[in-house]
Amino acid sequence: MTEAKAISNSQFPRTRETLTQDFISAGLTPGINVIVHSSLSSLGWVCGGAVTVIQALMDVVTSNGTLVMPTHSNDYSDPEAWQNPPVPSEWWQTIRDTMPAYDARITPTRNMGKIAEVFRTYENVLRSSHPNFSFAAWGNHAEVIIKNHSLNYSLGEESPLARLYDLDGYVLLLGTQYDTCTAFHLAEYRIGNIKKTSYGAPIVEAGNRVWKTYFDIDFDTDCFINMGEDFEKRGYVKKSQVGSAQTNFFAVRDAVDFGVNWLKKNKLG
Repeated sequence: MTEAKAISNSQFPRTRETLTQDFISAGLTPGINVIVHSSLSSLGWVCGGAVTVIQALMDVVTSNGTLVMPTHSNDYSDPEAWQNPPVPSEWWQTIRDTMPAYDARITPTRNMGKIAEVFRTYENVLRSSHPNFSFAAWGNHAEVIIKNHSLNYSLGEESPLARLYDLDGYVLLLGTQYDTCTAFHLAEYRIGNIKKTSYGAPIVEAGNRVWKTYFDIDFDTDCFINMGEDFEKRGYVKKSQVGSAQTNFFAVRDAVDFGVNWLKKNKLG
């Protein structure tokens, strides 16, 4: 959405104060542990942009809670699998040999939106070590959530998603759809009998930059929209509005447990 369109679609400027009230109405409370998937453009015109959104989220969650966002960098991956866009095959080895190693401090996000990209740079925000599927967290349980993020099986039992599950965390889809809901990926691991594959990325190991091969599942987000719609029908989701954005708010445990049963029924038969 262009800035001009955002202005024309907004009856008034979205500010830190108005967004704070909207987040409270959406279900956020002080001390909550919540992962936010976001689209800045969906909010309408925000005075201060992504910084204002993050300030409002922190105001509501407070340092007694934990604010988490996905900070994935999917271009830090094997170029052989790239599709949007693909690169010539004769480039692949050069990319593997020369791509800078993932650095949680400076590696930018890709396709995560402006809010997540700004959030990862915030003071006291910690970011996990995975070169492709990192998460960033701020607040009370930030270190517990992001530490020991496994290179293999990146969104599974040794991931920030599993720690949010353990902490009875929540998900806020802020102007995004269910295909962005990373909690559903944890359900993919838990159904078992899933296709596994290998991935690659540049990391620092023993002080040296290396191209590292790791193992993971073959992710499938194509069904997440349908799964999310069925999840809603069961009454698990609180729907609201923040600025101009539609929001879906629900518990991580509800999403994962429902997802396991749904996937077993609809994918495994």
